[in-house]
Amino acid sequence: MTINIHSSWKKPLSNEFEQPYFGALVNFVKSEYGQYTCYPKGKHIFSAFDHSPFEKTKVVIIGQDPYHGPNQANGLCFSVSEGIPHPPSLINIFKEIETDLGKPYPKSGNLERWADQGVLLLNATLTVRAHEAGSHQRNGWETFTDNVIRVVSNEKEGVIFLLWGGFAKKKASLIDQGKHHILTSGHPSPLSANRGYWFGNKHFSKTNEILGQKGDVLIDW
Repeated sequence: MTINIHSSWKKPLSNEFEQPYFGALVNFVKSEYGQYTCYPKGKHIFSAFDHSPFEKTKVVIIGQDPYHGPNQANGLCFSVSEGIPHPPSLINIFKEIETDLGKPYPKSGNLERWADQGVLLLNATLTVRAHEAGSHQRNGWETFTDNVIRVVSNEKEGVIFLLWGGFAKKKASLIDQGKHHILTSGHPSPLSANRGYWFGNKHFSKTNEILGQKGDVLIDW
């Protein structure tokens, strides 16, 4: 099956694209996009992979579901398109960066600038029906993205996985902790952050500290 995804990911994920579940998933997504308004736009479904080629991926952040409001989702977890107001979780992410690194709060919530540096911003489910959170869950996306995590774990070394919140933390079982780095904390959503489970995790400076120890280029958060 031919999938419009960055060429660097086609070989590592080639087995997935031939699985029966993936064919059923493609048919489901086509049907949903044909009948309903869905996000992100079709050309952005695999944007996380397009901006962070396989060989350049050195950090993985795992989200759950795309934003389901108009023009928000752009295929990268926690990211919104240019000119879109920042959702609460993204606001808290930027606030933590302000405190952790002393960087000013940015105008743009588009995280392509992170992805282009090798940060794979991976949602567990890559599509959603407008205004219906979780509407495309349990139709095959989770199988695919779990196997993406396994492939990164198996075929690369020294990747830094940032697991925020209970959902993401469950993905630790897919990662070879002898080869990779895992940083965990609460979710940046207000419910978690306001209870003290997010702010102060210093994941952004810790990530750069690990990269620096390896002699790798730091992420400009």
